[in-house]
Amino acid sequence: MTLKDGPSSNWLALQKKIAHSDKSKDSHSARKRRKISHEPSPSINIVASASTSTSIHFPLGVDPVIFSDNSILNGERLGELRKLIFGLLPAPPTDLSRCKYLALDCEMVGVGPGGVESSLARVSIVDYHGVVMLDEFVRQRERVTDWRTAFSGVRERDMIDAKSFEEIQTRVADLLKDRILVGHALHNDTKALLLSHPRALQRDTQHLAHKNGQSRGARPALRNLVRDMFAVHIQGGEHSSVTDARATMAVFRLHRKQWERAYATVPIRVKRTHAEGEGKGGESVGKKRERVDEEDAEVDGTSDNGKRSEEVTRKKARPKARTKLKLKVRGVEEGGRKGVSSGLSTVITKRSKGDGGGKIKWWKQLGGGAKGSLSLLR
Repeated sequence: MTLKDGPSSNWLALQKKIAHSDKSKDSHSARKRRKISHEPSPSINIVASASTSTSIHFPLGVDPVIFSDNSILNGERLGELRKLIFGLLPAPPTDLSRCKYLALDCEMVGVGPGGVESSLARVSIVDYHGVVMLDEFVRQRERVTDWRTAFSGVRERDMIDAKSFEEIQTRVADLLKDRILVGHALHNDTKALLLSHPRALQRDTQHLAHKNGQSRGARPALRNLVRDMFAVHIQGGEHSSVTDARATMAVFRLHRKQWERAYATVPIRVKRTHAEGEGKGGESVGKKRERVDEEDAEVDGTSDNGKRSEEVTRKKARPKARTKLKLKVRGVEEGGRKGVSSGLSTVITKRSKGDGGGKIKWWKQLGGGAKGSLSLLR
């Protein structure tokens, strides 16, 4: 039996079939790859751009239509303020010399037993347009027992390039000098930074919202103010001090004109001269002052001609007479009211031997007696 040279027809047909199946698989997998690489929806694009450019926690499921809202309230566009909260506004060039308002927010971690004590872990400062002026992590000097990541957003790896507390404190103090500080519950942030700021340069949105009737409670939460004023939600998961600072600035900008009125009023004390106004009886203040000066000169013993008056000297030398209180009781003889006691007559009686062992009983006489007399009856 002899073998034929070359592959048989069945082998060739099998090879063609295998090659065709491999080509169909390649085309199918290529289509799947192209499908995976499709661009996401516009709402996801907003999230991706916000997270990559500004590194903030943008809440998922936000309708992008709210950012195009051109309705104006108190001179501010609501859509622009919503963009400010999430860092979607274009960053203008920052000029510190013209920067009047700065918003501050801090994040804390827990130290000590059980993580009860709070320690400053992150500081963020933004300007009037939401541009980040400072965003730094603070190196911990004590052992952190509770990172509070679910609320603070701070992790242990964030401490690798963290700055010292003294450096952050100095930078914050330099930025806030002679500027208006905006914040929510500012006393907590300034206490964590161990800094003080003039009361006239503080704008606490928690206090101002309650004072001006924009909140129901005395200490409203920032997320509730943002929800009621802008219909957006923040702090749904891990907090970001940058987002909170921007949200605080947006709340302040919405009510800035109303809230600033209380700080714009400064009391002015005006000095009145002697010639202004008139005193009692139609006498001018200037003339009254001149008359008082003349009387003072007479009391001092000096007149216009420089001579001392003997009468004034006697008045000065004579001591002031003390007023004595004289009590006079009018009896019946002098025309007093008949049958009414003067209150000064007292009757003293001695009891009988069987009544109290000879004790003396006192009472006021009801009838009018002799003037200032004291009677003893046996």
